Amino acid sequence: MIRKQFLSAVLPFLLFSRKPKQNASTKLKIFMKSAWGSDDPTKAAFPFLHGTALAEAGHEVQIFLLGEAVNLMRDAELNSVTPVGWPAMKDIMPKVLSNKIQIYACGACCRARGVLESDLQSKNAKFGNPQIFVQLVEWSDRIITE
Repeated sequence: MIRKQFLSAVLPFLLFSRKPKQNASTKLKIFMKSAWGSDDPTKAAFPFLHGTALAEAGHEVQIFLLGEAVNLMRDAELNSVTPVGWPAMKDIMPKVLSNKIQIYACGACCRARGVLESDLQSKNAKFGNPQIFVQLVEWSDRIITE
């Protein structure tokens, strides 16, 4: 009896206070983070492949690379990565660029690995830092780590 009274009093608030689901036409802001590099080419490609698919579906996507993933900003590394069952990264990157996906590469990670600003320029990428990372978290509707 007490449970029934409690549920009848609380349930309407729970049902009506829920955030409405976003419909398929809602444009989402999606933040993708990855630390996978050429040591696992398939995982390294996922943020670019999935980011492109999301952007083509009308969503706004930004990618933050850290750790070994920043090496993908070097042309030599990018051109050598071919994920299993997917196109080569050199064929994926033009789609990322045409969809205007902003890429950030962790500045400290880049310095530690010798990735230069000139490596980022052809990919329309920028150096990232912890403050930018926090801004992306706060900006996004969804966060995907790959």
